[in-house]
Amino acid sequence: MSRSMFTGAHATIVAALVNARQSAGLTQVALAARLSKPQSFISKIERGERRIDIVEFCAVARALGAKPSALLGSIEPGLPDDLPI
Repeated sequence: MSRSMFTGAHATIVAALVNARQSAGLTQVALAARLSKPQSFISKIERGERRIDIVEFCAVARALGAKPSALLGSIEPGLPDDLPI
């Protein structure tokens, strides 16, 4: 079983989260504040050092003002068919 971190699929998800944050006009500090987390939490996600689970993904999406399903829907087409787990 391969790890999904540091794969193209993980990079696609991270890039979409960074883009969504920037499109929302938020800094890492502002997004972290909305989540009651330190800025380093967002930084580690965006640098690909930390994976987020589905609950955290939903919280981040909502903090960005996006529906989690819509954000995931924008990411899914860029993912390969054979996702590593």
